[in-house]
Formats: sequence, structure tokens, C-alpha cells
Amino acid sequence: MKQINILSGKGGTGKTTITASLAVLADNPILADCDVDASNLHLLLKPVKRETQEFKGLKMAVIDPEKCIQCGRCMEVCRFNAIKDYKVDPVHCEGCKTCVICCPVQAINFEERICGHAYISDTKYGPMSHARLTPGMENSGKLVTLVRKNATKLAEDTGRELVLVDGPPGIGCPVIASLSNIDASIVVVEPTLSGMHDLKRVIELLKKFDIRALVCVNKYDLNQDNAKSIEKYCTTNDIGFLGMIPFDPKVTESMVHATPIVEYAPDSPASIAIKKIWTQFNTIYG
Repeated sequence: MKQINILSGKGGTGKTTITASLAVLADNPILADCDVDASNLHLLLKPVKRETQEFKGLKMAVIDPEKCIQCGRCMEVCRFNAIKDYKVDPVHCEGCKTCVICCPVQAINFEERICGHAYISDTKYGPMSHARLTPGMENSGKLVTLVRKNATKLAEDTGRELVLVDGPPGIGCPVIASLSNIDASIVVVEPTLSGMHDLKRVIELLKKFDIRALVCVNKYDLNQDNAKSIEKYCTTNDIGFLGMIPFDPKVTESMVHATPIVEYAPDSPASIAIKKIWTQFNTIYG
């Protein structure tokens, strides 16, 4: 089984658009959307849910009104102002447990709460593991781990040889959680100075986990000089360079129609470039 992660140093580079197209081009893969804070791969792949799991992340303080003597100690020690009128606001409670420890009559319990849901779904391109974190909740890294675990199990149960992972943007905890057992990563970068900076950060992270990085430049023709600089950086540092994707208005049209670009407009410039990138990936890594 091969597990391939598609990453970017920030959101909005076209990572999910490219992942959706690779789902079309790959041979019956398992799909995983690990961008649980802002999941949107489902908008293009239209999954039909068949299993739902509750995700319990941060615990929350709950005041027992029968035990509470309304001494006010909990409100004094809560640095997040999450307790008012001896009731805990679930949005503001950070689960630090200070109020639980400081309550003189043990009237505050520390209970699990549902912070999101994980799903197993079917798409026309292959089974999909994905999730949605409730807005304002933490522990997205833990939910990413659950999505990856479900995707791996799907691959094992169905005997499929490829898992395509739409990773979170950046280099934080959710990204690190998405890198477990990854064989190679396709890094999507824009031809800007900040894009180059983001690329270097992602490359350094992948080195820490001994994961091979392969780079493609999206909308390269917006700044061809920067795009060439990125290609040169990859060549100089022995980083696999997959190719460049031009700016293409058909990509926006395909998103409006909720269809991967290589399926919506297979002969468009972006589609042709993505197909070449997938062929190059298989040549380098296959």
C-alpha cells in the first residue's frame, strides 16, 4: 500500500483542487480529507455517507447545581471567563480543569464533549474517509489521526494499493498528524516570495519525518520568474519537481459545477498539466 499526502504551506494554493483531480486519475484509490478545520474535498467528490463516528476531543467543566454553594471561586479562577451565573459556556471553556480543582465542594465535573464527527463515505472515485470539526473546538490533530486510521483500514479491508490524503495547510499539529506512514508528499506551491518561504518550511518538516517531497507550482504563469526560481531550488536541493500548472479560468468553472477539473474540462490547460504531473509522479516514484 502506498500513502501519498498532498500538502501546501498555506491554504488557498489549489491543494484540494489537485487532490480531487488525482482522485480521478488514480486507479480506484482510498481518499482521505485531513483538512478537518476547513474540509472541502467533499464539495468536489460528493461522498455519500455510510458511517458516522462521534469525535470526542476536549473535555468540558460541568457544574452540578445540587452540589454548588455559589461561592464564586470557579468564576474567580477561570481565566477564559467561561463561567457566568454558575453555568459553563461550552464555547469559551478550554478544558483546563482549574475550576474543577479549585471547587471547595467538588461540585464541578470534567466531562467529555462531542467536538466533531468522522465519516466513512463512498464516491464514484473510491471510498473516502473524512471529518468535520465543530467550529471553535480544538484537538484537530487527534481528529486527523482518526481520519488517517479509518483510511488505512479501508485500504486494508478492500485491498486497495493507494491512499490519497488531502493534508491540512501549514506545518502545525494537524499536518504532523497527517504524515503518519506517508510514503511521499506532493507539495503545491504558488509562484510568490511567500510561497517559496512556505515551501521551504514544508520541505524541512518532511525531512524530519524522512518523507520524500515532490513539488508542483500552481498558477505558475502569474509570475514565471518566481516559478523558475522554485524549480531551480528543487533541482539544486535534489527535490523532485513534478511540473507547473497554468492559471486556468476553467478551474473556477469546475468548482462552481462541483466537479474535478480533469473531469469537467479534460482538455483545458490546467487538466493537461495535472495529467502530466501525475504521469511524472508515477515515473519518479512509481
